[in-house]
Amino acid sequence: MKKVMLGDEAVARGAYEYGVTFAAAYPGTPSTEILENIAQYKEIYSEWAPNEKVAVEAAIGASIAGARSLAAMKHVGLNVAADPLFTFAYTGVNGGCVIVTADDPGMHSSQNEQDNRYYAKFAKIPMLEPSDSQECKDFVGIALDISEKYDTPVLLRLTTRVAHGKGVVELGERKPVEMKPYKKDIPKYVMVPANAQKRHVVVEERLKVLEELTEKIEINRIEWGGRDIGIITSGISYLYVKEVFGDEVSVLKLGMTYPLPSKLIRKFAESVKKLYVVEELEPYIEEHVRALGIEVIGKELIPRIGELNPGIIRKAIKKEELPHVSVEVKVPGRPPMLCAGCPHRGVFYVLRKKRVPVLGDIGCYTLGAAPPLEAIDTCICMGASISGSHGFQKAIEHSGRKQKIFSVIGDSTFFHSGITGLIDIVYNKGNAVPIILDNRITAMTGHQHNPGTGKTLMGEDAPEIDIAKLSEAIGVKRVRVVNPFKLKEIEDAVDEAMNTDDTMVIIAKGPCALIPPKPQGECKIDQEKCKKCGMCLRIGCPAISKKDGIFSIDPDQCTGCTVCQQVCPFDAIECVSHRGEVK
Repeated sequence: MKKVMLGDEAVARGAYEYGVTFAAAYPGTPSTEILENIAQYKEIYSEWAPNEKVAVEAAIGASIAGARSLAAMKHVGLNVAADPLFTFAYTGVNGGCVIVTADDPGMHSSQNEQDNRYYAKFAKIPMLEPSDSQECKDFVGIALDISEKYDTPVLLRLTTRVAHGKGVVELGERKPVEMKPYKKDIPKYVMVPANAQKRHVVVEERLKVLEELTEKIEINRIEWGGRDIGIITSGISYLYVKEVFGDEVSVLKLGMTYPLPSKLIRKFAESVKKLYVVEELEPYIEEHVRALGIEVIGKELIPRIGELNPGIIRKAIKKEELPHVSVEVKVPGRPPMLCAGCPHRGVFYVLRKKRVPVLGDIGCYTLGAAPPLEAIDTCICMGASISGSHGFQKAIEHSGRKQKIFSVIGDSTFFHSGITGLIDIVYNKGNAVPIILDNRITAMTGHQHNPGTGKTLMGEDAPEIDIAKLSEAIGVKRVRVVNPFKLKEIEDAVDEAMNTDDTMVIIAKGPCALIPPKPQGECKIDQEKCKKCGMCLRIGCPAISKKDGIFSIDPDQCTGCTVCQQVCPFDAIECVSHRGEVK
């Protein structure tokens, strides 16, 4: 049986077919669909973890127990998980374990463009790179076999085009894999210095054996064509090379990219007249080839910023461009903005009005930096808003200035890495003010559950973590829960925060506009009362527009949240429920 699948779906299918028992992840594009699809296979226990570090640690525990396990994350998530990963390389596995990193060349949904292939080299663990959906499935099985045979975790590296590209996948049945018996082994699993020193020797010896494997493994192969040009490539770049050149050139396709096959590379280089490396982002393969003393052309022609495509490769190596039809279409600008009815909008409107520094975080609410709201000053990484606001506050206080600093963070991101920042504020007697935007879901990555929603990835009921009680338990003196659709509540809470030296947390609790049930009302502008002042446009709602001097609200977008009604100084906006009641 064959099926068209996303690369992420195929990874999930591979986990199913090759006997994975435990899988965990924190959602992040382009990796999210891996666990969403694994959850469909009830033979696998699967869960959303609070963050990537916890996901990997849970997968490590499952592996040591004897089960095949998998943890998945986007590229920046591996930064969070690096601590356990590096030590896991020392302990090795019991049941096979695959760590999936989905990199994002081009930064379609990410704050940086790091190349996670270097993590494999850094951690000294084998790495596989599939090029299409079929390989995504197959490589999970190969990775698990390598993991168990060589006693090591394996990094499976995807990129956005592999993760979200579709291809035909040949499906198989699930292969039952017995859990390996667990045996207490303190020298192997307890990484105190005396044991770790011995395990480091094991890691280096294992690398030598893996170097032999990479020379003969079938997923590293030469495809002979014309010998004037030879191209070494991997991942999605391999498909681009084949599209551009077909059999005109010879290709060394690398499916296992750490360790790299030095002997195979030498053999290939000696068999072609001119050698190129085609790879996205960093010169990872190219650096290795040059270190072997081989003359090669790489990043002097191939960009190291952004995604590649067949056109870029054709122009770089063949010095030609395909003719194409150019059609001029005038498309109006469509900047990203918060959805109509978003519960974050009122918070940002108030913060903007108060003209206070606001440190932001990763999520839908990052759009609070966009005009016309422009309320956010920074966006660094998950959880950095709270920790950064504390440092900001302490720095200006130490210099003798006095100003209240705020931060904004979503509910899922707070559970991910915001709690420790809040502890930092309490412990070090800070008074920066976190505003936790609890929209009851992990919204930006596609409405995944989190510890505050009351549901698990597998759809089971779960305890709902109460952020207010958690904040109080940490030691926060003032906790205010406000309705984010009521501007006066928000403003009163912000004013209170600005006038107290106590530690304080504001929780703006209101559901994402895209969570069912459907909106229960809509707002309309009374054109006779409207003074054309434009105040309604300052909230940045996509349902409100101005055309030919007339302000109007699109009923198909409006959710009846009433924020526009509250900012109108002339009572020109009326909100009516779908039952005909004036709100």
